[in-house]
Amino acid sequence: MARSINPYTQQSIREYAELNLVQLDSRIDACSSAQKSWSSKALNERIQLVKGVSKRMLNVKQELAVLAATEMGKPITQGIQEVEKCAWAIDLMCAQAADILKTKVISAEAQESYVQHDPLGLVLGVMPWNYPYWQVIRYAIPALISGNGVLLKHASNVTGAALAIESLICQAVGNDLFSVLILKVSNVSKVIENFQVRAVTLTGSEAAGSAVAMAAGKAIKPVVLELGGSNAFVVMKDADVELAVKDAIVGRFQNSGQSCIAAKRILVHSSLEKEFTEKFAARVKRLWVGDPMDEHCYVGPMARVDLAEELHDQVERSMAAGAKLLVGGRYQGATYSPTVLTGVKPGMPAFDEETFGPVAAIGTFDSNEDMLALVNSSKYGLGVSLYSSDVQGIKTLASQFDEGAVFINSIVKSDPRLPFGGTKLSGFGRELGEVGFLNFVNHKTVYVG
Repeated sequence: MARSINPYTQQSIREYAELNLVQLDSRIDACSSAQKSWSSKALNERIQLVKGVSKRMLNVKQELAVLAATEMGKPITQGIQEVEKCAWAIDLMCAQAADILKTKVISAEAQESYVQHDPLGLVLGVMPWNYPYWQVIRYAIPALISGNGVLLKHASNVTGAALAIESLICQAVGNDLFSVLILKVSNVSKVIENFQVRAVTLTGSEAAGSAVAMAAGKAIKPVVLELGGSNAFVVMKDADVELAVKDAIVGRFQNSGQSCIAAKRILVHSSLEKEFTEKFAARVKRLWVGDPMDEHCYVGPMARVDLAEELHDQVERSMAAGAKLLVGGRYQGATYSPTVLTGVKPGMPAFDEETFGPVAAIGTFDSNEDMLALVNSSKYGLGVSLYSSDVQGIKTLASQFDEGAVFINSIVKSDPRLPFGGTKLSGFGRELGEVGFLNFVNHKTVYVG
């Protein structure tokens, strides 16, 4: 059974029956049948139908936000913002689709030669709980517009959110074209093996990414992986400290710190350490963990009790290795107090591991060379934020970071107009932007001799 539990109250919300293998095959068959009909529609017709998902989401944004708050603890106002971002992204993708997917004429030794973009078939997405709507929308919408059918294996604790997305999308594009698969994790490989499933995308942990990549490789199917991150948030010696402090609060504590692109390692030039740390800690002390249904709540509970326990273990092991606890460090159930550790260095869990919760780890550097070494020492490579008044100087350093993205005077964020993804253990492939839009198409060459 898949079970949803309110992380704030620890009360059970609902249990959902998992599909057996016969039911699973039936779901995949139905989606494949719907996809064949869908792919025969003109691109402009598909775009107009998909565009209807945006309006439907906005019409029920309050209900969707409440669902996220109760299933995974997202503060209600942040849940509304997530739904609004999804609607905005859908509109953008629909506006860009015709240009991205148009046939590209290429000059060659032929009377005529061009590349057209055909759908692959069915695309399976294995998605996490932390952004229950956004993670789905960013792969599903381009896949649908391109003419594919979409299967979703969502995290079991946000099954209600998954079914809500399914209902909204199917209302717009037709039944069975988007299908939620409620199943055991061990059965994901069965879905990947199915010949009708032609591509896979996963957002999640290293372990999950490795397992899915192995299954996709065995079945010889393309896969996109967006995995963990330990993003550095760099405060250079000429930074606007007030801006850096303000953005660091958002970058580390939004969504209760449960984001792959959160500012997890805050690296401050030693000349600004005292000023930044004092101002940052003062702001963190004013944060509080509360009921995610309270519109004034900024930090909600973590999604599960075991996640809070794992985070606290990382904090304690970091302190044992020499880090200092400046703020917080307490938890009860799934609620973890906003926490600040200082003196964090390589070799400490708060530096080396991904901390997926409301814990800010502050370290220092003395030179650009020192800073680059610290940033690049991570086994992850999702993104880095750098704060400096010398924008041109930072731009010259951009190519030296082993990251999927470099953000200057801004927190790392995903934007549907730009490719998103990482390097090293943060995964491979890209979502969003033109690159992401073309993940799940057959780039078919047509050559007339």
